[in-house]
Amino acid sequence: MADYVGAIDQGTTSTRFMIFDVGGNVVAVDQREHTQILPEPGWVEHDPIEIWSNTVSVIEGALAKAGLGSSDLLGIGLTNQRETTVVWERSTGRPVANAIVWQDTRTSKLCSDLAGEEGPDRYRGRTGLPLATYFSGPKFRWLLDELDLHDSAERGDLAFGTIDSWVAWNLTGGITGGQHVTDVTNASRTLLMDLGTTSWDADIALDMGVPTTAFPEIVPSIGEIGRCVGVLDGVPLAAILGDQHAALFGQVCFEPGDAKNTYGTGNFMLLNTGTEPVASEAGLLTTVAYQRLGEPTVYALEGSVAVTGSLVQWLRDNMRMFDDAAEVEGLALSVEDNGDVYFVPAFSGLFAPHWRPDARGVITGLTRFANRGHVARAALESAAFQTKDVLDAMVADSGVALAELRVDGAMTANDFLMQFQADMLGVDVIRPRITETTALGAAYAAGLAVGFWSDLDELTGLWSEDSRWSPNMVPDERERLHLRWSQAVERSLDWV
Repeated sequence: MADYVGAIDQGTTSTRFMIFDVGGNVVAVDQREHTQILPEPGWVEHDPIEIWSNTVSVIEGALAKAGLGSSDLLGIGLTNQRETTVVWERSTGRPVANAIVWQDTRTSKLCSDLAGEEGPDRYRGRTGLPLATYFSGPKFRWLLDELDLHDSAERGDLAFGTIDSWVAWNLTGGITGGQHVTDVTNASRTLLMDLGTTSWDADIALDMGVPTTAFPEIVPSIGEIGRCVGVLDGVPLAAILGDQHAALFGQVCFEPGDAKNTYGTGNFMLLNTGTEPVASEAGLLTTVAYQRLGEPTVYALEGSVAVTGSLVQWLRDNMRMFDDAAEVEGLALSVEDNGDVYFVPAFSGLFAPHWRPDARGVITGLTRFANRGHVARAALESAAFQTKDVLDAMVADSGVALAELRVDGAMTANDFLMQFQADMLGVDVIRPRITETTALGAAYAAGLAVGFWSDLDELTGLWSEDSRWSPNMVPDERERLHLRWSQAVERSLDWV
């Protein structure tokens, strides 16, 4: 019997393949970054061919590091950056254009036009989402308009999908019979899926001007989808989840009320709400958490923050404040406090709970006293402030006060940020032993589907705590800092 499971983690800045054993331990990992294409202000693109090439390379790399072959894998899971949209020709496998990334804001006018007199919540009752540039459906419509591809799409010559669809199609054969699929979590991020039925909404597709002939088949997140060819020949593709849903699964948040926050390019907090979708009235998204084949769909509330880790990258690459992103913590600790400096990184507008694509990034409170340390500290603190805004909205919607917050992602290595996060939330912040919970969640889901692990209880038993930060800030100081942050956010919203 094969002794391992694998996970493809296709993220916003890189692609990884990770191999896990039955104890949930990492056996091998290989990773490659891909190019961030920024053709105009507000536009963000990726090359789908580069992403697929990197996917093959990291699979080969991880297997070689572990001294394994594809026959040693019982199954693989796939997790991906969500909302990033790819359109390709079915006959040739050639993308018609670069992928439009989730951060991209070029569809702002289109979203406004679609909202019309009913406003951005026109489809929220069915999809759980506001009309916003974040989501995939308007990106597809933009490509059809810009490249004059409506007729081709109507004929069924084109395939539309998020990154999971593109990678799964290539994994399972591409032009020689690849499966054109997406799972319910990714479909729930398109603005085109009815949350209650977990099927495409033909009326919304018609309104949006995107033909369903180009849509992938929606499948459960957990359950064998097909067999791979090529580099993973014969290995079952047994799970697909959007990255944040995979992280929720990897943090074993299987019960209603369980929550996690991922600190990556952006921040994404998800709260398991059980088998009934909970409508948000506080600016959150209602989304699918996961679905196992043959079982009821599990739903979640989500608060999405566009820019957190990518702000550190911006300070490194655009501002040249340091050479290595890890240096930001030392720079932030070089000052005693933020010096009343606040950084609202609305580079792609503001996501939850504001949903204002017209917001712009601002730094407030600058005086001659301020230095690089204050700006670095304000940048890290902004991740914690934005998370507090999301958590406050989550409590307002669910009526449940969080007892603790499980965290993961690269930024959780920053002890200053994690302590400040605990101080801002007033609850313990807990990092697990394995912080790469996105890939782990995809592996857990695939392993569950193929019998590598028996049930959710066994997966829960694999989770273990690595570090914990408890709040030690007095409430008055917490409220003062958050008030000043809120005032800075108002400046961001008033910019246009």
